[in-house]
Amino acid sequence: MKQISLTQLRFAELLVPGDVIAWPQGPGEPLALTERLVEQRAELSRPALQFGLTQSPTLRPELAEHFDFRALNGAGTSRRVTALADIIPCQISTMPALLRSGRLRVDVALIQVRPLPSGGFTTGVIADFTQAMIERARVVVALLNPSLPLMGGDACVDESDIDWLVDGDSRIIDMPDPAPSSVELEVAARVAALIPNRATVQLGIGTLPAAVAKYLNHHQELGVHSGVVSDVLVDLVEQGIVTNAYKGADVGRTVTGGLFGTQRLRDFAEQSKLVELCNAGYTHQISTAQSLSAFHSINSVIEMDLSGQANAEIAGGRYLGAIGGLVDFIRAGTVSPGGQSILAFPSTTPDGKNSRIVASLGNRPVTVPRVEVDVVVTEHGVAHLRGCSLTERAKRLLAIAHPDHRESLERALRASDQASNPA
Repeated sequence: MKQISLTQLRFAELLVPGDVIAWPQGPGEPLALTERLVEQRAELSRPALQFGLTQSPTLRPELAEHFDFRALNGAGTSRRVTALADIIPCQISTMPALLRSGRLRVDVALIQVRPLPSGGFTTGVIADFTQAMIERARVVVALLNPSLPLMGGDACVDESDIDWLVDGDSRIIDMPDPAPSSVELEVAARVAALIPNRATVQLGIGTLPAAVAKYLNHHQELGVHSGVVSDVLVDLVEQGIVTNAYKGADVGRTVTGGLFGTQRLRDFAEQSKLVELCNAGYTHQISTAQSLSAFHSINSVIEMDLSGQANAEIAGGRYLGAIGGLVDFIRAGTVSPGGQSILAFPSTTPDGKNSRIVASLGNRPVTVPRVEVDVVVTEHGVAHLRGCSLTERAKRLLAIAHPDHRESLERALRASDQASNPA
């Protein structure tokens, strides 16, 4: 490991033509390194940037003159460049193995770390597939960031894994919980009513998890197991709602792959010792879900057709979503003893013009096969689809579609039935 200053870092000296450069998602992005990389773009031989969810201004369309884009995710600020990117569809649970096998290529990994008192380093806010990325990369460049929380588990990095250690930056990307709309609050109230006391819940990021958390205030002794967590976790623990006492596995601890919140969450995770950062090979695996008690996964999609299959990737012809951990956690909710998989979303787009329950997905991707779907929630009700026939599924989904769109959905359904079964 060689230690240098940021001004000494020259990416042209580290890269070879055709290299793929990657960094961790969300707050795991080492801002000083990605900024330096972009600043030096004219000196480079068109490397590829491989990214997941981003929440920084790093990625911009004009950078396509100097970099190829490879997107694992279309969420956050990644959306600005996904139209120019080569999309890599894969589930989070498969990422560690894909990286370690070389099927998903990473040549240069950019990370940020903080020294641990016991030796080695921590990535602080991220674990997911970061360790696999580090292991596979030919070159690992690590930015020293003294602001990272001192977290152990799968966030730990050996000194021997780092090739270049760079001084220094104290910035961490904050991801505050967004304010839910009134409709999202209606959806969330129905979701919360499905969750029993002592259940284990998946609470990710975005308006829906933030809204659901508001309606868990009368629940007792919940557990949390999630791909990522946000500041709402702190509220639920401080209110005595989340105790993690009845999880069946990892008792007493919240398990997650990333701290996608603000300083409040980072301080809580470091000081309370109640949060464990684990890799996606554990957090998203079916075998893990089978050991969790009454695991209730809560996710959202862009749209769902009347058979129950859902698109979570493309809207308006643009790649705006991701596969991510969606299918992993849908399956997880159905294999856990006493668990449920909940897909929740408002029944229309925000302007009310388009129904999010549609007659057909057309040529848009089927992110979630209909055989995987369990419970669907909108502000108009709850549809239990597991074990239902196609006819019954359509009936139940029509009942929770927005009233303004039900008639047109019924017409489209009848037309489809007539086309499939001509007289």
